[in-house]
Amino acid sequence: MRYQQVCIESMGYSLPEEIVTSEQLEQRLEPLYERLRLPEGRLELMTGIRERRLWPAHQLPSQQSIISGTMALKAAELDPSELGALIHGSVCRDHLEPATACKVHQHLKLPAKCVIYDCSNACLGLLNGMVQVGNMIELGQIKAGLVVGTEDSRHLMEATIDHLNQATSLTRNDIKQAIASLTIGSGSCAILLTHESISRTKNRLECAVARANTAFSNLCQSGSDDAVGHGMRPLMHTDSEALMREGIATGVETFGSFLTDWGIDRTRLNRTVCHQVGTTHRRLMLESLELEMSNDFATLEWLGNTGSVALPISWAIACEDGFINPNQRIGLLGIGSGINCLMLGCDWQESRIQSTSITRPRFEPTNVAAPN
Repeated sequence: MRYQQVCIESMGYSLPEEIVTSEQLEQRLEPLYERLRLPEGRLELMTGIRERRLWPAHQLPSQQSIISGTMALKAAELDPSELGALIHGSVCRDHLEPATACKVHQHLKLPAKCVIYDCSNACLGLLNGMVQVGNMIELGQIKAGLVVGTEDSRHLMEATIDHLNQATSLTRNDIKQAIASLTIGSGSCAILLTHESISRTKNRLECAVARANTAFSNLCQSGSDDAVGHGMRPLMHTDSEALMREGIATGVETFGSFLTDWGIDRTRLNRTVCHQVGTTHRRLMLESLELEMSNDFATLEWLGNTGSVALPISWAIACEDGFINPNQRIGLLGIGSGINCLMLGCDWQESRIQSTSITRPRFEPTNVAAPN
């Protein structure tokens, strides 16, 4: 998919204030650790994730999506009446129905002509939403559209801890499928896309390439809608090793088509942002794609895996901290369970980002390789 008239105008993101460290999670898992004689520090050592954040209990995803969406609109200085589409793209949502996008639409006071719906596709939902809005803009159907989502990891984390401590028959091998659930963090992000005729930034979305490898759709599965509807306490089973192996293979295949369709080679790709899973996955993915780690931006050590908002939030922070600068080509390399892969290419000019004010690590530009 190639685009000529689509611009990424602004982003807004928000992060929770509550921090839960991997050490604190292990303390809560003391019954499991004692029973199986697991060494302390195992979780951070295996994943590279030091901490993750949690929204307040009982907060609905739409509440934070409204905040992130508001910030994206303010950053762009765009009148909400200009919007022709709103897509809520996270895994987490307020209810099975109606669409969570309905509440966001109402509170942002968007026009009635605005097309609204939810789009759920594991960790790719917001990127899928960008493609859908981009297609509508390119076809001349709308002038602007907003993609937003909020992931809330508290329910999954609590359910996983309870299950691991209470299921006394679990072996060391059994608990491997629960490790990924302990890496999940919370966050919220919104991306505003516009037609180039009303864009102030001229950040062009130029290319998108998708691949599906559904032979491995059983490698990461969460609870059913029925289980979620009776208390929002899902469990997730993940074959992390197989998912990493097959996901990287799918990524390599997608990346080749991505460069060809975009019409560039990897030496002309200045910066990348990948989905945030863990340190081993990141290293192997970049090595397999023959990309420099110094040109890639990561937040997983202090945010964990925030699902569909992981890549967009990392991208926004990279812009805020000066890792991404004008006249750079940006590769957004998304991958999610299913297995699905979606890669987007952007020509970046100006960053318009608004975010909540919290204490967080700051990127030091002196640590990055010079632009290609």
